[in-house]
Amino acid sequence: QVYLVESGGGLVQPGGSLRLSCVVSGMIYSINTMGWYRQAPGKQRELVADITRGGNTNYADSVKGRFTISRDNAKNTVYLQMNSLIPEDTATYFCNAQITSLDDIMHMRDYWGQGAQVTVSS
Repeated sequence: QVYLVESGGGLVQPGGSLRLSCVVSGMIYSINTMGWYRQAPGKQRELVADITRGGNTNYADSVKGRFTISRDNAKNTVYLQMNSLIPEDTATYFCNAQITSLDDIMHMRDYWGQGAQVTVSS
């Protein structure tokens, strides 16, 4: 089994900051790309940012310059620093990782966290 556990969500005023964390644990052989997605009520899930094992990053246009994704490979953890938050950032944020597990080292698959709620409101 592989587990992704997110933390750091909450309620913040416009212009504020939050930092999300996602720790991967369990029967891990290797972790490739890690990322954050979000889903607002009535909308499709969308990519916010992702980062390769080597540190190459990719951001949605809507968050460029405000959000920063990073990872600590030694801790199997990915972070999302969110600054200058706006109400449109309100959503459930999901951690995603491409993982090869110890019980199936021939295949890599996507794993998801349970979601962390981020609400931006005055």
